Amino acid sequence: MQLEFFPSRTLTMYLAKLFIVRIVSVLVMLVMVLLMLDLLSHSGAVLAAPGNGQAQVWHYAALRAPQLVARFLPYSVLLATIITLATLNQNSEVIAMKAAGLSAHQVLAPLLLTALVVSLLSFGFNERVVTRATATLNAWEANDYERLPTDSGVRANVYVTDGTNILYATNVEGHGAKMTMEGVTFYRRAPSGAIADEVRAERAVYAAPGWRLTNAIRFNVASATSSKLATVVVGPDLTPGQVDLGSVNPDTQPLWELSKSIADYRDAGRRTAELDAKWWHKISGPLSALLMPLLGAIAAFGLARSGQLFLRAIIGMALGFAYFVLDNAALAMGNFGGYPPLIAAWAPFFLFLLIGETVLIRTEE
Repeated sequence: MQLEFFPSRTLTMYLAKLFIVRIVSVLVMLVMVLLMLDLLSHSGAVLAAPGNGQAQVWHYAALRAPQLVARFLPYSVLLATIITLATLNQNSEVIAMKAAGLSAHQVLAPLLLTALVVSLLSFGFNERVVTRATATLNAWEANDYERLPTDSGVRANVYVTDGTNILYATNVEGHGAKMTMEGVTFYRRAPSGAIADEVRAERAVYAAPGWRLTNAIRFNVASATSSKLATVVVGPDLTPGQVDLGSVNPDTQPLWELSKSIADYRDAGRRTAELDAKWWHKISGPLSALLMPLLGAIAAFGLARSGQLFLRAIIGMALGFAYFVLDNAALAMGNFGGYPPLIAAWAPFFLFLLIGETVLIRTEE
């Protein structure tokens, strides 16, 4: 019996059902509260755009909710783990299971299986829903919540370098020779590296070569004077393909599309460490839900009458939140090149897997 992870089908279904109900309940509670707080901060900006009303506020909420679900699903699994196991311990159900011959791993097995299913669903949800919602919301925010063309493929906040100069656009639409930019600013740098002047325009089109800005305003930093330009061409060495590379946002691209973007970056001889780390984290991030039953398992064991149940729940919560802190720190170090991308994405996962197993084995097995 000790070698069977699921010795009882009835017990497995009971624990899995108990766990999934609590995951959904905690997730709905967190998302609802955080979404209301987010709407309090952004609804004013949404309604400030001409023509926007209640429908646009609901549209913003529909785009923001998937991001909140993706971000706080692992937290929900952690809290659901602690609530489920603490309740089972308080009702002496864990004692009954161990008295029937189940090991600590067998008690946790249904929860781990449920967490694995949640991780797979989270991965699919992130790649199919969250990436699209994030891309649309970013473009909408960059356009000051004004209406966007349907299926325009708009990319927001694009920075591209032309030697030492910088071209920035709030929105980029289209591909190839038909690419257009809106909210364009071109920063020309002096040999010293300081900004010599900047050119602003509402719109830019590809001039083959360069980008043609119409009705532009040039500001000269040295003389602090502005002048109007009917037409000016900037960035003669910038091609639409380079702009496409400059608009890559890993949070808005599914795994397979991000793989192509990384290959394009490498072909262009550009640094890919940040994109590589995000690529790996698209896999390790959803799998973090699988760790939560293991890290929160300390709340399941020990006598409830000893008065240490609350302390055990706090320890389980601390282990879970320590994982999230270290995971974010490692990802940031990977983005800056401090860690290799593979280690930045996976080291916290395996470190806390070993910590959770060590605590479980040393205390319960």
